[in-house]
Amino acid sequence: MGKLGVSVYPERSTYEKDAAYLDLAAKYGFKRVFTSLLEIKGDADTVVASFKKVIDHANSLGMEVMVDMNPALFEQLGVTYDNQKFFKDLGAWGVRLDLGFTGAEEARMTRNPYGLKIEVNMSSGTHYIDNIMSYSPNRENLLGSHNFYPHQFSGLGQAFFDQATAMYTKYNLNTAAFITSQAATFGPWPTQDGLCTLEDHRHLPIETQVKHYVLLDTINDVIIGNAYASEAELKAAHDAWFAEYPVLKVVPDADISDLEAELLFKNDHSYRGDRSEYLLRSTQTRVTYKDRDFPPHHTEPIKRGDVLIDNEKFGQYKGETQIALRDMPNDGRVNVVGHLAPDELFLLGYLKPWSGFRMARA
Repeated sequence: MGKLGVSVYPERSTYEKDAAYLDLAAKYGFKRVFTSLLEIKGDADTVVASFKKVIDHANSLGMEVMVDMNPALFEQLGVTYDNQKFFKDLGAWGVRLDLGFTGAEEARMTRNPYGLKIEVNMSSGTHYIDNIMSYSPNRENLLGSHNFYPHQFSGLGQAFFDQATAMYTKYNLNTAAFITSQAATFGPWPTQDGLCTLEDHRHLPIETQVKHYVLLDTINDVIIGNAYASEAELKAAHDAWFAEYPVLKVVPDADISDLEAELLFKNDHSYRGDRSEYLLRSTQTRVTYKDRDFPPHHTEPIKRGDVLIDNEKFGQYKGETQIALRDMPNDGRVNVVGHLAPDELFLLGYLKPWSGFRMARA
């Protein structure tokens, strides 16, 4: 399984705050750390020492630190693509190239003697990775990660994201993307409206962003881009990432019965494989509860995202649980017992037939 990560920005905070945040993240199973060395203002030795102190602390927690690096800084720091001792001495697990070279240099960097990982930018949408691969890199040391976007409405759209990601997954390379905390206040630059890869994630709860990446199944590692996420968010991200099955948030109807609530929230559900364009069917509940009564109520017209239970008028289907994929009329045989939380309705499009899922009260 992939890893969860957090980000720290030593130039914009204090060692004590960064260390406390890393301690908290490690407690919730976070393994990766992203940090950014895109420019150095003032004394380079002082700046580098502050980074090393934070990196050493992360390493003591068993975390892996990726340093985002602008190649324009290489000369200032005495780094070349065939001499990466600086990053080894810094304690970094790897270096992310914010801007790349020509392909040959990246491939040579993956064959460094220190085992450093080289992470390249997945968000360009060009055939950059094909060029690197043509120079026979050490694939074990070559990773990809998407950018994050601090400017509202500048993040990636889903179609472009999928297309750009596919250029990396075809080589079975490790992939990463960023999610945003709603509690965090800063990133590497003065202005940020959150730090996510996908624009549609910008204002979503953190667990919903994580669930989306889990369901996409194309991204190995998910990293919180801004600092500092709250403890509640770290826990929510952990729970969503490590969940046995994706958990959909459901707003139950005001007059849902105790039995109907039990059907939804106390059972594992499975998306029936012979799919309908109208209904996601979880049929086991009609077997488990075949001897129970489901009187008709709340048999209103059905909207996409409504959670449904067939009532006793539906004969052998009584007790079957469903989620509406489309708007439909209701002839009185279906109880509308709730609906997916509005911010998770889009996840319906990513559930796959034969996959398991659970439901929880929103």
